[in-house]
Amino acid sequence: AVVSTQSTGLKGMTGMAMKLGDVFPNLTVQTHEGEVTLHDYWKDSWGILFSHPADFTPVCTTELAAVQNIIPEFEKRGVKMIALSCDSAESHRAWINDIKRFTDGTFSFPIIDDSKRELAVFFGMLDPEEKDSAGLPLPCRAVFIVGPDTKLKLSILYPATTGRNFDEILRVIDSLQLTAYKKVATPANWKQGGECMVLPSVKPEEAAKIFPEHRVQELPSGKSYMRFTPQPQ
Repeated sequence: AVVSTQSTGLKGMTGMAMKLGDVFPNLTVQTHEGEVTLHDYWKDSWGILFSHPADFTPVCTTELAAVQNIIPEFEKRGVKMIALSCDSAESHRAWINDIKRFTDGTFSFPIIDDSKRELAVFFGMLDPEEKDSAGLPLPCRAVFIVGPDTKLKLSILYPATTGRNFDEILRVIDSLQLTAYKKVATPANWKQGGECMVLPSVKPEEAAKIFPEHRVQELPSGKSYMRFTPQPQ
C-alpha cells in the first residue's frame, strides 16, 4: 500500500511509462520494515527496485534468496536494493522465514507492500499472459536501476515465468558505473576488466591522449569506428 502525500503519492495519477533519464518518482511506501521514502532510502547511492508477482511462490523465493546471497557484491558497488511483491507487509514477514532457508539465515533489504497493486499498475508492470488464482494479471518481474542523481538508468521487464539472472544485473551495474564517468561504451558480453569501446563522439586526437593504448580495427568499409581500449581505471 502506498502512503499518499502531495509530493510523493499516487493520488490522481493513473500510471506512467518511465523513460531512461526520467527522475524516478519519490514515492513513500510501506514495507515489511516500515515506511520508506525511496529517494531518502537510496540517498546518494545507486538504487535498484525489483518487483515480484507474489509471496510464497517458487521463482520469487529463488530470486530474493539469490539477491541476499550476493548482497556484498551490491554493497561493494554502492547499490541499495528494495523489492516489491503484491502481498501485504505481514505476508512478506512470514515469507522471509522461507526465503532464509536458502540464504545464510539472513535477509537484509525491504520488500514493498503492493497488496493493492497500485505500484504494479502505476509502473505498467502487469503481465497480461499470466494470471493468479483469482484470474487477475500477475505483475511481471521488473528491474529499475536508479543512479545517485535519482534518474532512471535502466529498466528491464521479464515475464512472471522467467527468473532473473542477477549476475547480469551486476554486470550491467558495472557497465553503468564505468560509462557514467569514462568516455567509453561496453561491447557485447563485456565483463569487468574487459576491453571497452571508445565513444564515437571522441575525436581521434582526443582518443590518442585519453586512451594511449587504444587500437583501431581495420574494416572493409574503411571506417575507423571500431576503437578498442583497455578498461580505464
